Amino acid sequence: MAVSVVVVSLTFTLCILCHLVAGEFAASLTGNFELHRRSPEDSLCAQLIRPAGYTCSEYTVQTSDGYLLALQRVSSLRPGYLREQRGHPVLLQHGLFMAGDGWFLNSPEQSLGFILADHGFDVWVGNVRGTRWSHGHTSLSEEDREFWDWSWQELALHDLAGIIQYINSMTNSKLFVVGHSQGTIMSFAAFTQPEIVEMVEAAALLSPISYLDHISAPFVLRLVNMHLDQMILAMGIHQLNFRSDWGINLLDSLCDGHLDCNDMLTSITGENCCFNISRMDFYLKYEPHPSSSKNLRHLFQMIRKGTFCKYDYGKIKNLIVYGWLKPPVFDLSHIPKSLPLWIAYGGNDALADVTDVQHTLKELRSSPELLYLENYGHVDFILSWKAKEDIYDHMIGFFKSLGNYGSS
Repeated sequence: MAVSVVVVSLTFTLCILCHLVAGEFAASLTGNFELHRRSPEDSLCAQLIRPAGYTCSEYTVQTSDGYLLALQRVSSLRPGYLREQRGHPVLLQHGLFMAGDGWFLNSPEQSLGFILADHGFDVWVGNVRGTRWSHGHTSLSEEDREFWDWSWQELALHDLAGIIQYINSMTNSKLFVVGHSQGTIMSFAAFTQPEIVEMVEAAALLSPISYLDHISAPFVLRLVNMHLDQMILAMGIHQLNFRSDWGINLLDSLCDGHLDCNDMLTSITGENCCFNISRMDFYLKYEPHPSSSKNLRHLFQMIRKGTFCKYDYGKIKNLIVYGWLKPPVFDLSHIPKSLPLWIAYGGNDALADVTDVQHTLKELRSSPELLYLENYGHVDFILSWKAKEDIYDHMIGFFKSLGNYGSS
């Protein structure tokens, strides 16, 4: 009953556990980064995007509750791709324990962020609160308990909402939204809000999640029975940072006689057909990013209860916060039928289970364009070496079918 590792699973963080089993995890995470470095050479633009030959600008978005989020804007300078005018804006929204770097971890020919820029799109890269690239808070320190008092609910209604509004004001245009994993949870929730969805032209959702009660990952299910989320909260831990000494020790203890951590990635995300394990050391330079214990708890609630709703504080506090004994539902039928949706999901995805995806589709008023890849697992959708041909070309075709928003 406690979804503890949905957490580690909904994102690529759990790949890291594969190294832990081999005794390489702690060594891979040496050089534990501080959360909010500010120097120009320590930016996402400087580390991953400009070195690949693309222009990149850094922006800061302040959310309505005071968090300062990093936002990157990417364009292509590659021969044959340079254009006088930017194409239609596209926002890339990452998943749990990841950040905007996740869209650029493979080669320019394989990474969605670079591919979209090469097709002439105006690429914007979101980074939620608490991640390495974002910049803290207007008044709170990362050491404050209050800094970590949020879940994906706030990420949807404050972070994603603020980012969309910022891009809309900067470009004077509605935008395309691309989300993966937790990025799709945020998107579904945000799109039920009229003031947010009116700024969105269309959305492409990879490994879409609004329901989690059919997760099939063996490792996740075993951790559910351990009530790990309750243990973490009882310990007074509010920031989940698997690069910290505490985080490494936790993972080490889980794999020391308590759980079988062999083939960890598959046991959490499903069997990934096209994940290049030889690049793990490079991926570990950037992943995982921190998140909050409350965020994990919210995801656990979704797994236990089979609901897609706001954070459940318990009956008494729910009455205080929401005015109801139960937390309000994010009603997918409130997403406008006129919003074009494109959804890609996999038969081997142990997190975005096919049954849960079908549940989501039944509640939507529209009929999204669907791409089903039987052999794809959760990580394949952002890190597959062949995702361009299998997924991204189809996604780009969907966007371009909606108008002259980019040219190949």
